[in-house]
Amino acid sequence: MGRGDGTFFADDQLRTIEAAMARIIPTDEHPGAREAGTIDFLDRYLSGIDCLFAKPDGSGFERLEGKRADAWRQRLETIRATYLAGVAELDRRSRDRFGEPFAALIEERQDAVLGDLERAAPEGAAEIERAQATAAWTPPESAAPAMQQTSAEVELSFFPLLALHTRQGFYADPIYGGNRDRVGWQLIGFEGPASLAETHAGRYTTLPFFAADPIDWEQEARRVQEQQQEQEPVYGG
Repeated sequence: MGRGDGTFFADDQLRTIEAAMARIIPTDEHPGAREAGTIDFLDRYLSGIDCLFAKPDGSGFERLEGKRADAWRQRLETIRATYLAGVAELDRRSRDRFGEPFAALIEERQDAVLGDLERAAPEGAAEIERAQATAAWTPPESAAPAMQQTSAEVELSFFPLLALHTRQGFYADPIYGGNRDRVGWQLIGFEGPASLAETHAGRYTTLPFFAADPIDWEQEARRVQEQQQEQEPVYGG
């Protein structure tokens, strides 16, 4: 099916998905999905189980074996089937309405076809938002790889699944194949670690990004020290 190791889509399918992603996060004065390489993120993800779990030190990916590997293969097969049917449906709708495959349409017509597909999705808006929220970030202790939550993915139809993966490929750590040149992070003002190894070694923290105002760490350290001193018991008379 794919064009080689680490790929899943055939060339024509790749062009269709890439064009659809480029309308979900379009290029304007800022880079969009195309510049971020979200299609590479998705193509790698669907290619197999070898690039699912990045090692904490950034040296590569964990090797899945046994029942865990079998479970992931089964989950990916479900998602692959959704994509293959979705690509065919996208091109069918494009030809029926405008006489050309989706990738050949001008942007306005691509938007019209995607809008029809979104309205035809069986999920309600609230359900789509819930799935996107639960899949957006995966806690470290989770059994799912970073930026993935298959229990939510397998329940989605084509369009919300595509929208979800477009966002993930735009903002995920670059080790997963998307967020090329960190354009997604730069768009939201997130510097990000040089590599996963920086986080694993404790040399990088995201804590400053959770504060409304810049943190004076020296002042914060003094405040904590003074608080601890106030709580210490006083002995003697």
